[in-house]
Amino acid sequence: MPPLLLKAIIYITLALIFYTVGVWSEKLEKNLKKWHLLMFYLGLICDGLGTKYMSELSGGFEFSFHGITGGIAIILMFFHAFWATQILVQKDEEKKKTFHKFSILVWGIWLIPYLLGMLAGMKII
Repeated sequence: MPPLLLKAIIYITLALIFYTVGVWSEKLEKNLKKWHLLMFYLGLICDGLGTKYMSELSGGFEFSFHGITGGIAIILMFFHAFWATQILVQKDEEKKKTFHKFSILVWGIWLIPYLLGMLAGMKII
């Protein structure tokens, strides 16, 4: 396996782990906390690095369903982390208790390019 591919797989997998732990812990606790935000940012950073390495392997952005949904997912992850930061900085207790609904939506959208990339890498699609 080429080293660049291995790096990409590791970072994308770390993104899945960090983002999933953050989103589902927030949902189960029903209250946004600082450590959830840390998981969101770690997921975003790892996803960015994994995407960078995958892009280097493939020769750049592909105008495909995977490329478009991946771009949308990264933008949503950034917006998600930024909005969570705002909620915590403002100490908005009501939004802290309902933010998980948006988190689940963003996580679900993020899974689309993740799964598409995984299936494509395994030559299933």
